[in-house]
Order: sequence, then structure tokens, then C-alpha cells
Amino acid sequence: MDIQTEKKLEAVLSLLAGGNPAEANSMLNEMVQYDFDTKELDFAGRCCNFWIEPIESLASIQNPFERGENLLEDWKLFTDFVRGWEHFYEPAFYAAQRGVFSLARQCYAAMLDEKDAVQASEVNRKLGLCYKKLGDYANAKQCLITANTLHPAQAAVLADLADCFALCGEDKEAKVLFREAFYVDFKRIDIDFLDSNLICRLIDKVKDFGFTGDALKAWLPIYGVLLGVFTMKRSLKFQEISRLKQEIYALENEQKAPMRSSELTVPRLINLYFWLIDFCQANNDSSLVTETLLKIKILDTGVYNLYCK
Repeated sequence: MDIQTEKKLEAVLSLLAGGNPAEANSMLNEMVQYDFDTKELDFAGRCCNFWIEPIESLASIQNPFERGENLLEDWKLFTDFVRGWEHFYEPAFYAAQRGVFSLARQCYAAMLDEKDAVQASEVNRKLGLCYKKLGDYANAKQCLITANTLHPAQAAVLADLADCFALCGEDKEAKVLFREAFYVDFKRIDIDFLDSNLICRLIDKVKDFGFTGDALKAWLPIYGVLLGVFTMKRSLKFQEISRLKQEIYALENEQKAPMRSSELTVPRLINLYFWLIDFCQANNDSSLVTETLLKIKILDTGVYNLYCK
């Protein structure tokens, strides 16, 4: 690529990062008449073509929150789309990311006067997600902390906050929050928006075992423990233990009934067993530890062997 083409491409990417894929595409169309065989131009053009319609369609959506939600859903489609391309051009991808999440941030920021605490928490979570994608981790953490204050102990908020800590190199805090998030409700966590190496490497390893969808998310906390990622633990309160034992009892009955059991029952049970063992070890209840380990061995010998090695 010659210097003149590089400069024009920089201008194209600037427009894309500014949320103007249509203008960026017009400039690209002029360029490809003279340089049609450049992979970088092809990738940038695909990015522009994908985002023209979704961004133009925002004008027909009155509610700012819905506009933001549409952009996030389209972003997931876009990342899936990109995985199928033969060549990857990082500057164009991140220009698109900056453009999309800058627009989404504006949408969610317009809803900050929301009075309902639950909805205000969700607005702050999504705003924190946008800041995270834009690399502004300080504002991202602040928004996510606010979200957690407004509506505490929500799995999605905890996971995004953990991701921010990991991206800032604060792995101790990240590991505690990730483990907590997957304990609270793994189904609520959107792993497509997690970016830190800490969690993404774990996700990739669990995918290698053949897990997808909710099963992937259900097994993540188990392999997080087995592979030494979720190493930081917190002490459960006695009232939490009562709820934990009730959940274990319900899942054990579910697991015994083939008609009620699902592919998620075993990993959910094992994760709860891990938490129970932590509590027992902290309180020197060795007999319950032995009993629980035996239950894990019956459910999954491989997990038992890795856990006890």
C-alpha cells in the first residue's frame, strides 16, 4: 500500500470511528477504483457495509435505551460475521468498535435520569460496558460500581466489573468477582462482551472441551477452579450456607429424576459443592468435606481427580 493510500485509509477509519460508515464507504469506493486488490481496503469496506444500515436505522427508534440495545446486539452479529472473513485488519475492526460503542454510550447516557433503581442499574451497567469497550476503564468501573450499588449482587454487573479489574491488572479483585458472578447466575452473564485475557483464555479452554451456550457458562466456574483461575475465595455467611444447602438439595433431587435433569444439572451441582467445601474447610468440618468430595467423584470422576490432585 503506497503512502497516499495509507493516508486516505486513515481518513476512512477516522470516519468509521466517528460513527459515519456511510461517508467512510463513499471514500473507500473512490479509492478501490485505483487500488482494488488491497486486503486492508477490503476489510474496511466490509466493516462499513455492515454498519451502514444498523446505524441509519437508529433514527427510527425513539427510545435511547432501545437504540443502545440494538447497537449491542448488532455488535455481536458483527463479531460473528468477522470470524468468517479470511483476513483480519485490526485498525478497521477497532475503528468500527469505537464508532459503535461511542454511539451506544450516547444512547445510554441519555437515560441516566432514570428513577427506577433496577432500570437505572441496567443503564449504568450498559454505560460501563461501553466505556470498557472504549478503553476508559476508570469511568467503566465507576459506572459498574454505581450499577451494583443501585441493584446489588447482579451476575452481569459483577462479571463486567471483574472484567474491568482484570483489564487494569487487578487480578485478585477480578478473580473474586468472576467466581461470585458465575455463582450468582451464570445464565445472566454475556460472555461475548468479556475482554480480559484472564477470562477469555478460560473461555477458550472450556470451549475446547466441546461446551457451548449455557453449558459452556455452567462449566466455566468449575474449570476456573480446576485450572487455577478462580483461586481467590470469600467466606460465605451462615445465612448464605442455608440457602446453598437448599439449592444443593433441590439439584440433587433433580439429578436423580431423569425427566427433570438437564445438561446443566451436574455442573451446577459441582459448582455448589465447591462452595460448600470452601465453607467446610474454613470451619474445619472435615467429615462434610469427605462426603461432598465423594458426591463429586460419583458425578464426574475426571473433575474429582483434577480437584484432588
